[in-house]
Amino acid sequence: MTLSSNQFLLPDLLGLCPLDGGVNPHYEKGAAESRAWINSYNVFTDRKRAFFVLGSNELLVSHAYNYAGYEQFRTCCDFVSKNVNLLFVFDELSDEQNGKDALLTGNILLNAMKHSDWDDRSAFSHMTKEFRQRFMRLCGPRATARFLEHWETYCACVVKEAELREKGKVLDVDAFIALRRENSAVRLCFGLIEYCFGTDLPDEVFDDPVFQEIYWAACDLVCWANDVYSYDMEQSKGISGNNIVTVLMENNSMTLQEASDHVGAYSKELMDRFVSAQARLPSWGASIDSEVARYIQGLGCWVKGNLDWSFETQRYFGVKHLEVKQTRLVTLRPSELLEESDSEPDVE
Repeated sequence: MTLSSNQFLLPDLLGLCPLDGGVNPHYEKGAAESRAWINSYNVFTDRKRAFFVLGSNELLVSHAYNYAGYEQFRTCCDFVSKNVNLLFVFDELSDEQNGKDALLTGNILLNAMKHSDWDDRSAFSHMTKEFRQRFMRLCGPRATARFLEHWETYCACVVKEAELREKGKVLDVDAFIALRRENSAVRLCFGLIEYCFGTDLPDEVFDDPVFQEIYWAACDLVCWANDVYSYDMEQSKGISGNNIVTVLMENNSMTLQEASDHVGAYSKELMDRFVSAQARLPSWGASIDSEVARYIQGLGCWVKGNLDWSFETQRYFGVKHLEVKQTRLVTLRPSELLEESDSEPDVE
């Protein structure tokens, strides 16, 4: 196939994924209630709300936590909405903020999550506190501690991303991977796996080097897929610096197609690592081993669910999402910067 200068082929990430997927049976009811919840806070303008709805973000949650009970699924919908409700608000706000403003927004989120009596009377803090109440009721103490630690790191890294965007700086590959693992919120989303299963794994499990191989392979699989799928949307908005495709092109002198191909080749390595390392896990006793197996199942649901969702909605590829799934051909969109400069702010 001969491509024009404004086209590239996506890697066949679905083809190299042997993992099973599914949809949560509580999707329709939970998604409707979660969407009504965020709309009740009136934080979006009409244009941003339309983008939020077209993204079908609750469908991502339905794939990623297809095993969750109703209450857990609904709580995950309210949270994972970075790309679903609570996190979506922070992500969308910080994408258009400088480092100083992103820090202020992140501090609201952190304080509301860590301190039950903290309240600055903003809609954002009220949303966070509602999530906190539901989450804390069912999550175990060790899983909660890890979740809050990852939340703090996430906020700090989103601020770092905003500072880099403000300076127009693109990191080297290794530095980017370390930052992307944290500012993507994937680790926070993985933290909800224990909440959904009702498990509370010992810290020694997460410290085990083989478990870490599996964990980081899953994390990078989600991050790299998200980046190559979202590249066109981000480049059209002028915010593609926080994307592995841009990092590879600038640091490794790759063309866009070469960078996309590299994402595919490395994702194959990651998938092989995710699958093969499971046979090398040590034993922590039958009870914990069973919980570890369920947690790894949850990681796999996230990896596969993210791939499925990316082509079931208009978030990345617009009305052509099904066509792109079949052909893997992406035609770059023109810049939206001029159009956006003449429009109202996206978040009130």
